[in-house]
Amino acid sequence: MRVVILGAGGLGTVLGGYLANAGVDVTLVGRRAHAEAIARNGLHITGRRGELLIRDNVQAVDEAGKVTGPVDYLVLAVKGKDTAQALADAAPLRDVIGTVLSVQNTVEKDATLAKWLGRDRVIGASTIEGGTLVAPGVVRNHLSAKVTAYFGELDGSSSARVDMLTAAFNAAGLPAAAVGNIEQVEWEKLAQIALAAAWSVTALGAIRGASVFEGMEVPEGATYFVALAKDLLAVYRAKGYEPMNFYAPLSRLKELDALPTVEAIDFVIGQGKAMRTQGMSGHPSMYEDVLRGRKTEVDFMLAPYLAAAEELAIDVPTLRAAYQIIKTIDQFLA
Repeated sequence: MRVVILGAGGLGTVLGGYLANAGVDVTLVGRRAHAEAIARNGLHITGRRGELLIRDNVQAVDEAGKVTGPVDYLVLAVKGKDTAQALADAAPLRDVIGTVLSVQNTVEKDATLAKWLGRDRVIGASTIEGGTLVAPGVVRNHLSAKVTAYFGELDGSSSARVDMLTAAFNAAGLPAAAVGNIEQVEWEKLAQIALAAAWSVTALGAIRGASVFEGMEVPEGATYFVALAKDLLAVYRAKGYEPMNFYAPLSRLKELDALPTVEAIDFVIGQGKAMRTQGMSGHPSMYEDVLRGRKTEVDFMLAPYLAAAEELAIDVPTLRAAYQIIKTIDQFLA
C-alpha cells in the first residue's frame, strides 16, 4: 500500500508516521525544513506511545510535484484555508491517484475533492487523533480515542478500498472503523471540534499553558461551554442526526444533548476534572493558531453550522457571538 500525506504538519505526520511504522509505504509532503530533517535524522514521534524513531517506509518531500506514482491513497491534511493551493500543487498527481480522502476539520472537503478528482475516487474520512509539530522532524502525538478514525463511501456502501485503509490504520495502532454513515460522523466531529475550538479561543484567550480541561472546571467556563454545545446540537439534530459520541471518551455530545442546562454544567465541570487527572492536555488547532499569531479556520469550522442554522431557521446566539469574536481576532492575525 502506498499512502501520500499532502500536508505533513502535526496531524499528517502522526498519521503517516504510525502507518510507516506498521510497514505502509508513506510519503509526507510538508515544509522543506521538516522534510530535510526527516531525511537526515528520521521521523521522531513522542507522546502517548512514548518515543518512536521511524526511518523505514517513510520519505518526505517539500513539494507534491516530487512525488512519483502510483499512489493508492492521497490523504489531504492541510488547513482548510490552504486547500486550494495544495490541490493546485498536487495537480500533476491526479492521473496516478487511486483514492483521495481528507482528514480536515470541515464538512465541505468531500465535495471539494469530488470536483478535483471525481466523486468515484473519493471516500469520506474523519479523525480526532492529535498531533503537534514540535520541531522539524519531531512531532508530538497528544490525543487519541477508542476509535480515532472513521472511513466510508460517500453513498453509504461498503468497499474493499475502505476496508483496506481501515485495516491499515488498525494495524498501525490507530483504532479505526468502516461505517455507512460517514457524513454524520463528519458533521458530529465538526460539532465537537467547533465547540472545543470556539470555546478555547473565546474563553481562554491568549493564556499560554492553560488546557481546555482546566478551563472546563471553571463554573463560568462550563456554563459558556454548555451554551455553545446546545446551539451546535440544535443544528445537528435539526439536520436529522442523533448524537452518537463517535469519539468517546473525548466526545460527550450525547450527554450534553440529553441533560438539562444546570446538570449539563455540572457534567462539564466533572468531565474537565476527570480528563485533567488522567493527564489529558493540549488545545484545538484553532487555539494554537491564535497563540502563534496565525489566521484561524473559523470560516471552515463554525460557518457551516451557522449556514445550516440559517437554512433551518434555528436561533444560535452563543455560537454566532463566538464566531463574531473570532472573526474580529482573525483580522489581527497574519
